[in-house]
Amino acid sequence: MDLDHAGDKSNRRSRTGFFIYLNSALVMWSSKKQSTIETSVFGAEFVAIKVGMEMLRGLHYKLCMMGVAISGPTYIYGDNMSVIHNMQRPESTLRKKSNAICYHAVRESVAMGESLTGHIRTADNPADLATKVIANGQMRRSLVNKLLYNL
Repeated sequence: MDLDHAGDKSNRRSRTGFFIYLNSALVMWSSKKQSTIETSVFGAEFVAIKVGMEMLRGLHYKLCMMGVAISGPTYIYGDNMSVIHNMQRPESTLRKKSNAICYHAVRESVAMGESLTGHIRTADNPADLATKVIANGQMRRSLVNKLLYNL
């Protein structure tokens, strides 16, 4: 999961991007503008994680309806250490209501064992391909390889 905070110059909406893998195979991806304008990277990251988690829940439900058993938690990786640490601490308090709603939605998923959050280095995060223009050819190739081969 990644985002480009306030990247749209006309309305300053952030772009959320993520890729969903099932048994190391890419099965779903998204790159969308967020529906709200967040004033901080911290808040925009919470919105991005919540959107990704909702897509995961939908996929999980569909697979269960088709009789596919899913065991263990879903791993959600992000490159913002502060957000990842906050997702793992139940005592976090947030002043902004929209951020608190996103936090509690994802925190509940983590507390139930449905998902786990983890850190991924920005240089290793293939979700950058869905949120940013990457002019460096070598870096772009590296991220595409990580995306395709789930390295």
